[in-house]
Amino acid sequence: MLMPHPAVLRTLVDEYTALTKNGSADNQAQARDLAYTLCVSTGTRDVRHALETARQWLEAASVTDAAVAPPTDNEPHAYA
Repeated sequence: MLMPHPAVLRTLVDEYTALTKNGSADNQAQARDLAYTLCVSTGTRDVRHALETARQWLEAASVTDAAVAPPTDNEPHAYA
């Protein structure tokens, strides 16, 4: 299964969360569209599962990014 880029997934989650806090009619339509996109992006059929899956993927991506981050100037280089 293709996985969305973490930055795109983060944007979808953040926008959906922000829109659902304000219950205006315009926001409801946008929230439905985002819910659909989250479900398609995560391979789920329910927005609650989509949000849970997205958050798990984002957490895993941040752990992976930290594990492969280049050394800082304070850390010795493996090739030095």
